[in-house]
Amino acid sequence: MRILIVEDEPKVTRTLVKGLEADHFAVDVAENGEDGLQLSTEIDYDLVVLDWNLPKLDGLTVLRKLRKSGSVARILFLSARKEISDRIMALQAGADDFLVKPFSFDELAARVSALLRRPTELLDKISVDDLVLDRMRHSVSRAGKLIGLTQREYAVLEYLMRNAGRTVTRTMVVEHVWNLGFEGLTNIVDVYINYLRAKIDQGSSNPLIHTVRGVGYSITSSEGNGQTSLGVRSFQQTNGRPAEQSTP
Repeated sequence: MRILIVEDEPKVTRTLVKGLEADHFAVDVAENGEDGLQLSTEIDYDLVVLDWNLPKLDGLTVLRKLRKSGSVARILFLSARKEISDRIMALQAGADDFLVKPFSFDELAARVSALLRRPTELLDKISVDDLVLDRMRHSVSRAGKLIGLTQREYAVLEYLMRNAGRTVTRTMVVEHVWNLGFEGLTNIVDVYINYLRAKIDQGSSNPLIHTVRGVGYSITSSEGNGQTSLGVRSFQQTNGRPAEQSTP
């Protein structure tokens, strides 16, 4: 999942990036309101962490412009302002939650978790044919057999399964699994697709991951669509940035 942080305090930004990336989010950063507004209108973020006092364009103006444009992105508003009237103003402008500075990362993580549980499209489990991705356990299985994936393989597979039945381009995968600071080429997606095929489709009479020539990739069940089960996402806060380790 992808989060945008719009914050001009470097120390706060570093703390948020470190903690959120440790929880397997792709994180982008904007240091002023104008850049934050541009990014949040160009990219489909799962959540935006938005500070009130920003250079060039304040957070409240950014928030109002986003809502006026029809954006339904979940927005966690940050501010050192403690007056109830300020909180009411931000919530009435369209913020989904309001967190007063200074705050602990654990509290922010809990609020992010609560916000990401709200939409019905955020699933506890996703299944495509006999392939099941369990967000609660951070596990993947096919025909009941657990498959060990690295964190990046898991992220690529999750994005494919969230878009089951649709074709996603290499650029779309890079934008949602990596972040704007990624300087590699989109052919890195081909590498990870090959890794996934070797672990998921190899030896199966019913391959699920398909190449759409000249476009990208899709994951499709034998019936031609992805099937999902509703639920909520679990969120666990950890310390440090994770290495590429296998998860059962």
